[in-house]
Amino acid sequence: MNKINQIAWDDTVLPFQLDRSDIRGRVARLDGVLDHILSRHDYPPAVSALVAEIALLTALIGPTVKLRWKLSLQVRGTGAVRTIAADYFAPEAEDAPARIRAWASYDADRLDGRAPFEQIGDGYFAILIDQGAGSTPYQGITPLAGGSLSACAQTYFAQSEQLPTRFQLSSGLSRVAGQPAHWRAGGVMLQTLPATPAAHAEGGSGEGGLIEAADILQGAESENWNRANLLLDTVEALELIGPTVGPTDLLLRLFHEETPRVYDPQRVEFGCSCTAERVRDTLSIYSAKDIAHMTTPQGSVTADCQFCGAHYEFDPRSLGFEATVDADGAPLERDNRAAE
Repeated sequence: MNKINQIAWDDTVLPFQLDRSDIRGRVARLDGVLDHILSRHDYPPAVSALVAEIALLTALIGPTVKLRWKLSLQVRGTGAVRTIAADYFAPEAEDAPARIRAWASYDADRLDGRAPFEQIGDGYFAILIDQGAGSTPYQGITPLAGGSLSACAQTYFAQSEQLPTRFQLSSGLSRVAGQPAHWRAGGVMLQTLPATPAAHAEGGSGEGGLIEAADILQGAESENWNRANLLLDTVEALELIGPTVGPTDLLLRLFHEETPRVYDPQRVEFGCSCTAERVRDTLSIYSAKDIAHMTTPQGSVTADCQFCGAHYEFDPRSLGFEATVDADGAPLERDNRAAE
């Protein structure tokens, strides 16, 4: 048995290429990562479904970027679900796992029986790439449309990157006899390889001004793209989620005529970047008056991380740009000449 067949496929992203079609892609499976994300919040089913979708999208999109630090997906809406956010942190070493976190805010009283995506209302879908210190963050935004977060991501790639992209995702509670129910998710991402400039000539603008695959691809590229999408349409939800069908078996079942080639998989795990120092830095923009409004009757300023649930407490005198003591309680020395 070779190395790739020995891999435990849960919480992995497997890159592949369809040699016949010049199409690349990824298969992602989230098991413990997604269960960790959702088990920390008592989300209603519609919100859980949206968080699962954005976490899976983040796992699939993150490795496609030559990322040094963080890729973020953010959704803002006017509906019952106000915010959905997920971050993908690049591996810190060659054999290290990538880290994912996700979270949503919502108004429970406004949730109704409509589909999860319709609970967001009007708004936007954003992709942000932060390569760390010394770089300028990149942000791409597309309106909410298409009936799903994955459709929004497809629109982003077609408009901003001129790369036809397709996602097929599924998630749900896995119930196995004798075991507690837990969340699983799986998905496939297809994307054309960067095309030659001639392939973009005479392209249209798409319906309503939105660029679609047909506006970008022509001739054999268009035929290859359509054929791969038709094959992907045959996938079943349980094949995506697993665990009975491995990603390599899934690729052979779907694309055996396209000559699939697989590469080394990327492990993913839950991870959060919050620290007391970063929270303190965030609060450093406030004045002493603002900090006073944040101070509890017990005399402390508290903060909770929405992603991981970590709880922080601070001495209000050590916060804000007018802090009088440092984090250890020592008086801060002030240079009064700066005020003269």
